[in-house]
Amino acid sequence: MCEVIPWTPLTWSTLSRNVVWASWLPQLLTERYRFNMGLLMGEARAMLKWADGKMIKHEVDMQVLHLLGPKTETDLEKKPKVAKAQLEAADRKTAKDVVENGETAGQTLSLMEQLRGEALKFHKPGENYKTPGYVTTPHTMDLLKQHLEITGGQVRTRFPPEPNGILHIGHAKAINFNFGYAKANNGICFLRFDDTNPEKEEAKFFTAICDMVAWLGYTPYKVTYASDYFDQLYAWAIELIHRGQAYVCHQRGEELKGHNPPPSPWRDRPVEESLLLFEAMRRGKFAEGEATLRMKLVMEDGKMDPVAYRIKYTPHHRTGDTWCIYPTYDYTHCLCDSIEHITHSLCTKEFQARRSSYFWLCNALDVYCPVQWEYGRLNLHYAVVSKRKILQLVAAGAVRDWDDPRLFTLTALQRRGFPPEAINNFCARVGVTVSQTTMEPHLLEACVRDVLNDTAPRAMAVLEPLQVTITNFPAVKSLDIQVPNFPADETKGFHQVPFGSIVFIERTDFKEEPEPGYKRLAWGQPAGLRHTGYVIELQHVIKGPSGCVESLEVTCRRADAGEKPKAFIHWVSQPLTCEIRLYERLFQHKNPEDPAEVPGGFLSDLNPASLQVVEAALVDCSVALAKPFDKFQFERLGYFSVDPDSSQGQLVFNRTVTLREDPGKV
Repeated sequence: MCEVIPWTPLTWSTLSRNVVWASWLPQLLTERYRFNMGLLMGEARAMLKWADGKMIKHEVDMQVLHLLGPKTETDLEKKPKVAKAQLEAADRKTAKDVVENGETAGQTLSLMEQLRGEALKFHKPGENYKTPGYVTTPHTMDLLKQHLEITGGQVRTRFPPEPNGILHIGHAKAINFNFGYAKANNGICFLRFDDTNPEKEEAKFFTAICDMVAWLGYTPYKVTYASDYFDQLYAWAIELIHRGQAYVCHQRGEELKGHNPPPSPWRDRPVEESLLLFEAMRRGKFAEGEATLRMKLVMEDGKMDPVAYRIKYTPHHRTGDTWCIYPTYDYTHCLCDSIEHITHSLCTKEFQARRSSYFWLCNALDVYCPVQWEYGRLNLHYAVVSKRKILQLVAAGAVRDWDDPRLFTLTALQRRGFPPEAINNFCARVGVTVSQTTMEPHLLEACVRDVLNDTAPRAMAVLEPLQVTITNFPAVKSLDIQVPNFPADETKGFHQVPFGSIVFIERTDFKEEPEPGYKRLAWGQPAGLRHTGYVIELQHVIKGPSGCVESLEVTCRRADAGEKPKAFIHWVSQPLTCEIRLYERLFQHKNPEDPAEVPGGFLSDLNPASLQVVEAALVDCSVALAKPFDKFQFERLGYFSVDPDSSQGQLVFNRTVTLREDPGKV
């Protein structure tokens, strides 16, 4: 049994003699009870390693109360939540202004515009020590000097995904930030796979991640793997034991869970004993879970001694059976950053609690210590991006796979037809903030429209065909009609479509008994056919046995030979028969994972109308040679992309986004 040393009450002055704790005092006095008390807990536990955690917390609380006095009304106000709401509202307003009021419409923001906000506070290479909270040692300046000699003062970043799932819209922000910041400062960015958990890693995820980074338009300076450095990481682990900063522990995983796990009875075992046991771990002498290597430090949240190595008898995709011990994220990440001489280790806010271990480990080994910078994640309403939950959606048959166009994985957005430029523009407009940003999907869709409006050639398609016979067609055979690829800029060329005596229009473009304000084809109300120069006028309605309209007979005249019609409608003649998939939101509520909003869980919130398949849509023949991922605007319907399910003679289109809503349209 490990003896628990009784707690001796400490005065604030006693605690303040700890240099690091004293450094928090100005911030504590400023922020008062909104200060992160976990930082103080961590310092107290570091000073009193074997004291009872609950008693430490009680004493810290009492000393803070003595210093600050009772909470005031200002302390009790929920300002952080209000600030977050205001920030999100400001983010939404900014994005809304950009996408709806036309600011930089259709343009890519410059990299420096994209990196507004927190990135403006970043240190210059070699000036790591100027960063608030950066921990220095007597060796820091020499190490920074060596670092500058190696890098030449170059900015270096990295994008470090785990190869255990598909990237999603949040990763797009991380990719843009890491690659974009390096590019904006004439630096380099590594793509480093954090492949330290062989149980969950699959080859398909490595390939998909590389493909998505390239799809977004970025080329890594070098593709590396944490496993590239396994030998060096192992050597450093041995050095850490030699320095008395790590030990082999036999506590089970379940014993380490919870807010206040018991301290390890093996924390002070002799260095030589830990060295022998670590070598035994390396040689496979222990079963999984029987031994770990732990580091002697206290995290921001007060948790002690994070695990550095654990045993896993799973072959690694690159190293095979060479290793049966694998380093953890807390051990690997900062050391790989150090090896690659990363200047700015950019990560999302949830990793802030690991900043202390990041600095501690580099300094404990006397190696170059980069700076970790945290920023807020990017989330979308009406979306689920967790790997586990997407697998549940696939298993439940709610979606087909990771690339189902209703999801917000990058492969899904690619399949749906979202241009990579639009995703990059969206990330740029959202910007880089400390707080988490949750955006409406329609703001992303607005960025998609901006790009596709300038890049997707026009074509015509009919989803609900109604046959129309022109009884006085002006030619013996069909006419060739020249249709501009981009009506607003005819210098971008034309494509040719046939115009014959039989055409097909949308069923909704005809009404026998139109309501007031209806402007399309009806009795006594002619309509123009787009691009033909002709106007058709109804002569006869043919109905089937059930009374449904089956076809129309009309006459035509030149558009300039009479009064201009109230509307021009799209049409097809001698068309291709294609499948068109129309997508809506997958979930009915903004926050499908929120129990308060969806008590039954996200699987109970599925939108039954999220997918509509039109199996026999008609599309003009100009798209006959289209390839997967080719994009078009089907006039008056929206933007569409060719799906990879397409085969010879049978095209399949996904609706990417609808056209902008027109409140006056009838």
